[in-house]
This record gives sequence, structure tokens and C-alpha cells, in this order.
Amino acid sequence: MPNQLTPNDGTSGMGIPGEASADSRGADLREWLLRFEEDQAILDALFIQSPMGVAVFDTELRVVRANHALERIHGIPNARLLGHRLSEVLTDMDTAAMESRLATVLETGLPVVGSVYRGRTPADPGRDHVWETSSFALTGPDGQTLGVTDTVVDITDRHRTRERLALLDEAAARIGTTLDVTRTTQELADVLVPRVADLASIDLLDGVAAGEESPPSGPGLVTLRLTARKASRPEITEGLRQIGQVQDFPVGSPHIQSLADRQPLLLSAIDPEVDWIRNSPDPRTRKLLMHGTHSLMVVPLRARDTILGVAHLYRTAARPDSFEPDDLVLVQELVARAAVCVDNARRYTGERDAAVTLQQSMLPRSVPDQSAVHVAHHYRPARAHAGVSGCWFDVIPLSGARVALTVGDIPGTGVEATACMGQICSAVRTLAQLDLAPDEVLARLDDMVPRLVEREHTAGSPPIMEKLVGATCLYVVYDPVSRRCVMASAGHPAPVVADPADQVRFAELPSNQPLGQGDPVFEPHEVELAEGSALVLYTQSLVHACHADRTLKERLGAIITRSRRSPDEICRAVVDAVTPHLAPQDDLALLLARTRTLDAAQVFTWDVPPDPTAVADARSLALRRVHEWGLDDLAFSTELIISELVTNAIRHGTPPIRLRLIRDRMLIIEVSDASSTSPHIRRAATTDEGGRGLFLVAQCSHRWGTRYHATGKTIWAEQSVTDSPLAASHRGPEKF
Repeated sequence: MPNQLTPNDGTSGMGIPGEASADSRGADLREWLLRFEEDQAILDALFIQSPMGVAVFDTELRVVRANHALERIHGIPNARLLGHRLSEVLTDMDTAAMESRLATVLETGLPVVGSVYRGRTPADPGRDHVWETSSFALTGPDGQTLGVTDTVVDITDRHRTRERLALLDEAAARIGTTLDVTRTTQELADVLVPRVADLASIDLLDGVAAGEESPPSGPGLVTLRLTARKASRPEITEGLRQIGQVQDFPVGSPHIQSLADRQPLLLSAIDPEVDWIRNSPDPRTRKLLMHGTHSLMVVPLRARDTILGVAHLYRTAARPDSFEPDDLVLVQELVARAAVCVDNARRYTGERDAAVTLQQSMLPRSVPDQSAVHVAHHYRPARAHAGVSGCWFDVIPLSGARVALTVGDIPGTGVEATACMGQICSAVRTLAQLDLAPDEVLARLDDMVPRLVEREHTAGSPPIMEKLVGATCLYVVYDPVSRRCVMASAGHPAPVVADPADQVRFAELPSNQPLGQGDPVFEPHEVELAEGSALVLYTQSLVHACHADRTLKERLGAIITRSRRSPDEICRAVVDAVTPHLAPQDDLALLLARTRTLDAAQVFTWDVPPDPTAVADARSLALRRVHEWGLDDLAFSTELIISELVTNAIRHGTPPIRLRLIRDRMLIIEVSDASSTSPHIRRAATTDEGGRGLFLVAQCSHRWGTRYHATGKTIWAEQSVTDSPLAASHRGPEKF
């Protein structure tokens, strides 16, 4: 209901005629208001003692009365306001919106409470003020509208406090969204501009962005590198240093002083003739002044008592009000929060780089020389802000020209997963040298996992090896002589097999439990592969990518079956197709092998009768073959090795006995029998008549060993082949 003003003298019939003109109504309103002067208490309360600015407008929105509080708020004498509209006097305010609000109140008779508007006053032209106004209509006893009253309260300080709190809340959500140092500093700059400054630059000590420890701070001791910048207008940054460049601040500048003292600095006004500007050797320092830069704040980034860098903020002519102490307090709070996020990102970056270095040192940097398969491999780490996982792969040459291909995944991420990966990799390489079958390798790995966990618990060490529980591993052995491929899996996806006829399938590998899950049986799978077949071993991330894109599996099959392309080209094509579908936390290990076979002329086998006289025949047949291969320089050592191994098999082994020679990158001699007794090398005494056989074999060969199989054992020895023209001419062809 509209407010009704009635005289205070007890009369009730004295109103202002409704049919009067606008000018007469204004005069009557002034006359009517004068009647209240008889009651000095009301006048004092309304116009003199009130802390709020009060103005009374007639129906033409001309000021007919204003109190002293309004004069203090706007900084304009009331004498200039009386008899004028606001738009005729107030030039630095949105008077159109103010008069529109007053007109609405006059028209509707409804009050408008809590309107907020901004502006500047003649008394304080360099600072924005915020006012809250409430307006209501004035009506006489007969209900006729006489004018409108406007009350004004300066809420600048309260409004700025709310804005600062809102900015702090916004900063908490916007700063530190990732563990990337550069992005975190840019998020800080984005929060500061344009809400606080026209230009904000974040400089970090050299090495902080790379995850290194912060160097000692002080003049001449550090290098600052521009990491992030934000400007309210593009032209402000013209001619300044680019992101990533070193910042050369002059000696004595606020930037160096703040960094050395570890304290913030506020320059409300910048003197262009000050020494650090006038004597600066870098013309970029004076570039800032071309845009009317007049105020500066410098705040060091400090976290956990470590200086990481410095943030410097500027205001230009576009914002004439200078930085105030309250602004410095706000920026200190924002920078302090950002510094903790930057330090967290720095620590994470350092740990991640260490984990990546450790992981890559354990992965094969090059494929060992072998003739069984043509191998291509690729490892793609997770994205920079994600943890380092423990996926791995390896290519291990075995005896008899065979090769082992293995790939695996460790659950979890970080240095712990990488350490567990190192344990698995070392164990697999060690077990591979024992020439164990794939299922036996996995069984021993499975037995090793709980032992490592138990030892860790007993020692009271941090639970690192627990990540081994649930690790997956695929172990494949391929023999280029028989073209047989034996594989076993501990919870790892089966390999993809593509034959030369471009038929793609997954190997029918039995489903076994991951390592450490209490299932000691890892059923193997054996398959014969045609020459030129492709084996693709991969980590779990490729399976996740195929689930994300249902068409990816078909596209990968088409890529793998392009047999005319080299394995390296196929491997790169597969990685390019899979990478867009990988999750940020997924890394990818891919191992592609195209099978080869040894030519029939490179392998010779003889059955040896269990008769001591057969030793001479075995030597004679072997020497003839060595001569045909052009390896006469190995004739003597070959004869000695065959004599010892065949003699031992006849004396201590069980028939059938078989001698096999393989001409590969090495000359391989194998003697097999049906017994499982293990030979042991020893150093014979000078008085012993025997016991020197295996010692002589070890001396004459590059390496030797024993492998066991279902029908017995095989003792083998390898000799390095001399790369002479004669030997090269008898070497079997390389097959890709």
C-alpha cells in the first residue's frame, strides 16, 4: 500500500488538489513539506540525523529536498541538486537507470527496495562506488501521488568484501584442477585478470615447471622464467617477453626485492623516472609504461617455506584506481592457494618423471638379435597429468634359436607400480634363462608374489609389493625350427594371430587367474604357425579402447592383415588408431612379431646309438656339416664339444639320444636324451681322471645350458660364428 504523508498538526482535510498541474503540484509539495518544519524532531530524524542519503522528487523527477548524508555520499552540494533532475547533475553515474526506476515507482505506486548501482563521485573520481537504493511513492490524504522518495546507502566496502569472498570461492574451484605446473599458473592468471588487474604474469624459478627442487632465492642466484600471463587487452602484451622466456628484471626492481625478501610489495604509483626503470637494460621494462601502467603489486609464490616464483600484477590507464592494501591482502590469499597447488604439481611431476625414467630403463630399448621373429614394439606412456602404470614387455632370445615374447600389466600407478614392474621383469628374464616352459614360468612367478608380500610385511616396510597381487602376464615361446608356438597367460588377454592368408583370430588361450590369486595352474596352449604369421601382444588398455569404440576391433584387424607392410609400419598404424580412444590414465605397450622359419639346410639331426663307438661317427658327421657351412674355424671346438656331450649322454643318459646342429647367428650344438638327470660343471683336481668334460664345453662355447622337456632333457652349447666371407656365403637367408 502506498505510503501516505499527512500533516502533523491534527488536521485531516488539508491535502493537495488532484486536478492541479505538474508545476503547481511541485509547489504544493514544497509548501506541504514546509508544514513539517513545525515538528523539528521529525525533520531532524528524516533529513539531518539519518545516516542514509534521502532525496525527495516531484512528479517530474526534480529534486525538491535532500539531506546532508546524500551530499556526503555523492560529493555534490545539495544546492546543485535542488530543482534539477539527476541526469542534469550526475555525469559519472547511470542516471538513466535511476530515473527509470523512479518513474516506475511513480507510475505503479509500488516501492522498489534494494536496487544496486555503481558510479564515481566528484570527491573520489578514481574509485568505483556501489550504492543501494530504495524508492517509494509519496501520496496525499486523498491518495494522489505527490512524488517519490529515494534512500541511498553506500555499500562499497561491504560489496567489495562480498566480491572478494566470491573470488576466493571461485579461485578454489578454478585453480589446481590438474597436476600440471604450467596449467596451474595459467589458472591463477585467469582468476586475477580482469577481476583484480589488467595484466598478471607468473614467473617460476627455472626448473620448477620440470619438477625439480626450487633453487636458493636471491639476487643473482636464480633464473625466472615466464610461465603464464593474462591481459585484459591484447595490446598490453605487445613487445613483452613470450611464455617460456627468461625474465631479466633489473637489479633493485620490486620483483627482485620481493623475491629476495620473501615479502609482497605494493606500489600504488609507479614513477617512470625511478632507477630500476630508467636504468633498465631491457627495453621491455619501459614497454609497460606505454599503456599507462600506474600501479604494481609483486607477490612471491611461497609454499612449505619454499619460494617457487613470483606473481606481478599491473593496472593501466583503463582502470585509473590504484591497488590498495585490501587488494594486496586478497592477492596474497589467491597466490598462497595457488602456490600450494603449484608445489603439489611440481612434486608430482618430479615423481612421475622419476617413475617414467625407472620404467623406461626396464623396458627393452632395442630388440636382441635373433632369427625367430621380426619384432616391432611401441610403448606409449599415460598422459602427463596421469600416473605412470606398470605395463611392460620384453623379447628374450632362448636356446635352440627360439625366442620368448612376454607382456604384462601391474595394477595401480606411480613409483610403486614401477618398482613392482621391475621385480616381475627381472624374475621373468631370470626364469627365461632356465628354459622353462611358459606354464612353469608363470607358476614360479605366482609362487614368488606372496613371498615378496610376506617379506615386506615381516620387515614392516611400506606396502609396495602388494600391487603385485593381481598382476597379469602373457608368456609366449616360438620355435623357428618346428614352427610351434607355446603360450600361457596369467589373467592377460590372449594374443592376436594373423596368418599369411589374412585370417585374424584370437588365440584360444585358456582363461587363468592373475598372479597371486591362489591358482597355481596356468594351462598352456600350443599352436603351429605358418611362416609369416603375425603375433600381436598388447596390454589391457587396448581392450579398454576397443570397448570404447566398437568399430576399432575391425579396423585393427584390417591393419594387422596388411602383410605387405613391415611390422614397424603395422605397429605404428595400430598405435595411431588406438591412441585417440585411450583414457588419460592408460598407457599402451604393443609387441608385434612376424614369424620366420629356419631353412632346412640350416638344421641337421642325427639319432645316435647308445654305443661308445658311435661318438666317432657323430664327430665325423658333424665336421662334414660344419665344413659345408663354411665354419672350418670352428671345427676343432665343435669336435671337442660333440665328443664330450655325446659321451656323457651315452654313459649317464637314457636312449634315445639325438644330436642336432643349427646354423643360425650362432652355431648351436644340442644333444638330447630321455633322462632328467642334471649335469653339473665342476673343476677337476690334477689327480682326477675325469670330470673335465663340461668344463671344456664351457671354455669352448659362447654359452651353454640345459633345458628340460616332456621326453627328457637337452644339453646345448652355442659358438660364435665368424663373419668371414666364407661363413656369410653359407648363412641361411634372412626372412622377413
